[in-house]
Amino acid sequence: MKPLVSIVILSYNQLKVSCEFLDSCRLLTYDNYEIIMVDNASAEDPTHFIRENYPHVHFIRSERNLGFAGGNNIGIAAAKGDYVFIVNNDTEVTPDLLDKLLEPFSTDPAIGVVSPKIKFFSNPELIQYAGYSAMNPFTGQAVALGNKQQDLGQFNTSGYTNFAHGAAMMVKKEVIEKVGPMPDIFFLYYEELDWAEQIKRAGYQVYYQAEAEIFHKESVSVGKESPLKAYYHTRNRILFMRRNTTSFQFSMFFLFLVACVIPKGVSKYILKRQPEHLRNFIKGIWWNVGYKPAPAQKIATAGMSTALK
Repeated sequence: MKPLVSIVILSYNQLKVSCEFLDSCRLLTYDNYEIIMVDNASAEDPTHFIRENYPHVHFIRSERNLGFAGGNNIGIAAAKGDYVFIVNNDTEVTPDLLDKLLEPFSTDPAIGVVSPKIKFFSNPELIQYAGYSAMNPFTGQAVALGNKQQDLGQFNTSGYTNFAHGAAMMVKKEVIEKVGPMPDIFFLYYEELDWAEQIKRAGYQVYYQAEAEIFHKESVSVGKESPLKAYYHTRNRILFMRRNTTSFQFSMFFLFLVACVIPKGVSKYILKRQPEHLRNFIKGIWWNVGYKPAPAQKIATAGMSTALK
């Protein structure tokens, strides 16, 4: 029997976009899947519309916005599949996507997460993700390989990579049972990177499957330069480093933060005349000053992975 795949999508104030995703799933050639759609407290409740027009979808409405991680965790908890495909609602699938994503799991039992090649929906020849570089332990940044490059076949080789992409990642159910759900303390941004570090520490590998493709409309829910992004991207970059680096690495990162990141951020938002962005940028930094993790939340680590096995 083919393994059951649970497709989990999160929707927030983007019903039209979510429906476009659901419509694209009708083209999937893999036939043993379920779709779980979680509405993250959208202003207009889409429950009746989805149940009327997409009766095959397992729809769950959250009355509170739980963020990307928390909302997806509702879907993960409801998933019955052997594999959980966490995918953004602002994507559209290709017909053989699930078939290709499943293939690497059968070749290596250590593979715990697989992400496809992600391309921009607005420009299908441009790549958004073809794997990830290692996280720089001093700057707190990782680079999506191939980002904004024309797809000329240079990233057609599949292989192990450092991080999956939150817009599209298939996770083996046993990995979730062992590691736990996505870390919802992040709310938005960096949660899939932190989750990948936990998964790798548990002995699993992250894999980039070049033969699988999906198209991403990118930042439909949040916006490319929103004040919300300024807050959570700043806050969670620091939080990620607190949870996943040694004391020495974090000390070096802190110096980089003070000497480079803060002056650059403040200058940028002042020059662009974006006072709300600036306030949220500062709030994101200040949140980490007041946040003291409970012992159970502190992840013990000898250091971040900086190279592939």
